[in-house]
Amino acid sequence: MQIYLDNAATTKMSRTAIDAMLPYMDTDYGNPSSLHSVGQRANEALTAARERIARRLGCEAREITFTSGGSEADNQAIISAARIGEKSGKKHIVSTAFEHHAVLHTLDKLEKEGFEITLLDVHENGIVLPEQVANAIRLDTCLVTVMYANNEIGTVQPIKEIGKICREKNVLFHTDAVQAAGHLRIDVKEENIDMLSLSAHKFHGPKGVGALYAKKGIRLTNLIEGGAQERGKRSGTENIPAIMGMAAAFEEALDNADSNARKLSALRDKLIAGISEIPHSVLNGDAQNRLPGNVSFCFEGIEGESLLLLLDDKGVYASSGSACTSGSLDPSHVLLAIGRVHDIAHGSLRLTLSEENTEEEILYTINAVKEVVEYLRSISPIWRDLVSGKKEFII
Repeated sequence: MQIYLDNAATTKMSRTAIDAMLPYMDTDYGNPSSLHSVGQRANEALTAARERIARRLGCEAREITFTSGGSEADNQAIISAARIGEKSGKKHIVSTAFEHHAVLHTLDKLEKEGFEITLLDVHENGIVLPEQVANAIRLDTCLVTVMYANNEIGTVQPIKEIGKICREKNVLFHTDAVQAAGHLRIDVKEENIDMLSLSAHKFHGPKGVGALYAKKGIRLTNLIEGGAQERGKRSGTENIPAIMGMAAAFEEALDNADSNARKLSALRDKLIAGISEIPHSVLNGDAQNRLPGNVSFCFEGIEGESLLLLLDDKGVYASSGSACTSGSLDPSHVLLAIGRVHDIAHGSLRLTLSEENTEEEILYTINAVKEVVEYLRSISPIWRDLVSGKKEFII
């Protein structure tokens, strides 16, 4: 049996997305900036895709800029807000300690330029409280950026409440919605969101394409110079096939969001219940206020890398955290942010589901995880020390 449970890293492209892309790689392959009829057919498709995505986010089409993905969108949103704030002497940004590195590394860059960054602590349940944000905002705050749902532990943040606070204090609010878009219904106007990032390959669209929503009136700073594409805000010939695939995948995902959430939540809860039976294991993040398909655990006395490799041998494809940092030997900054100590954070497992997963696969996965954890502990000197009492259990 082969079971793919790494959908937070990337999803399989849907047939709908593939079919939407094909005409623009064959018959309607024109450059949308060209004036001839082939180019104008591509331009009409580009306009339609922008309108389709905007409609699902509750915004205007001109407020959507197509990007190469979530990381670029995060970078452009944060740098744009920083440049706006800088002009009026506001150089303070509020974020959280468990953001995606596309956000954190951009903030590091700005800090070297003289911006002051406040990273809010995250509670053990993986939730940032609105009052934390309210207390952190100062007169010189130019931006608050808080992710919609965490990419590792799946916890969903109180975005509407945070956005309301920012609106009342006249501070721009950006959310990295890469993990949430296509899985949760988002209305940028109702949720007081000024800027939002999304990426197609997280909801069964193609890789290498995403979008940035920026509220009308926000002046975006160009990251790429060269041409007048995307209303002059993102140079480079638009990737029409990928954009069309993204629009189709986004619509399909949201059309089925409610039924998918019901199915995934049931499978998620079954998986959590089964893995929770393993002694000295702990669920990362709130058990309920999380994405429908996200399960994250830590196991005492084992290394996550060994766990992943042995699960792979059993046909279960998972991860220990963000795919963007899979080559790092350091423990997850997300797990450290919610209070996991280094030794525990090293023994992490992230299982992220899609609507294609079945109950049979979940039951198989539970047994596979139990067997692998038991085996790894049986050969672990650390586990022997814990069992013998030489060391104290943490979990």
